[in-house]
Amino acid sequence: MQYALYYWTGIQGRGEFVRLALEDAGADYVDMARVHGDAVMQPFLDGHSEGAQPFAPPFLKAGRQVIAQVAAILDFLGPTLDLVPQAASRRMQALQLQLTIADLVAEVHDTHHPIAASKYYEDQKTEARARAAAMRDERLPKFLGYFEQVLKANGGRHPLREHSYVDLSLFQLLSGLDYMFPRRMQALWPTLQLLRALKDRVEQRPGIAAYLASERRLAFNTNGIFRHYPELDGEK
Repeated sequence: MQYALYYWTGIQGRGEFVRLALEDAGADYVDMARVHGDAVMQPFLDGHSEGAQPFAPPFLKAGRQVIAQVAAILDFLGPTLDLVPQAASRRMQALQLQLTIADLVAEVHDTHHPIAASKYYEDQKTEARARAAAMRDERLPKFLGYFEQVLKANGGRHPLREHSYVDLSLFQLLSGLDYMFPRRMQALWPTLQLLRALKDRVEQRPGIAAYLASERRLAFNTNGIFRHYPELDGEK
């Protein structure tokens, strides 16, 4: 089956979690907005296309089905792309972990947009500094420490004891945090040895390595979720 992925062009955001799964599995897919422009998404967002109406991208079209929300998309793709264990209990565990990643991603976004997503970062810099301090000091150690514990409890290599879309999503999360908070992550990495090793292993997977070296992989930038503003990383 050929999948159609819908996500904004030029933005390194939530759509990347889905791309990594498709690329790792060597799936046949079309990145619709990159081919046809962002306007191709509007009929779906307006409820004028077949399938369930998504609230926002990313969303995936598979046959007549339209699936939105990263965790739901990956839960849908996992069994077909062999990116989740077959047991129902393990699939549920994967979804739980993916939703926890989504919680942190939402907090990451709100770090640089603590007042309103509709306002420019420059309009909320004071509030963002305060939010970023709490993110660096409290939230990152809490979330990343949890994922480190999950890895340790499951043998140290994979959160689910075998490769899954959760590995890929943790790679994207860690890569984004490394870009956004380089100073803070440098201090945290010694306490996250298992996560760091997982990140390195995923980066070396054939499908992922080829994708990262291609033009399809967008660089992190200040249009996405993971944005590097030196002042939010504790720099004067």
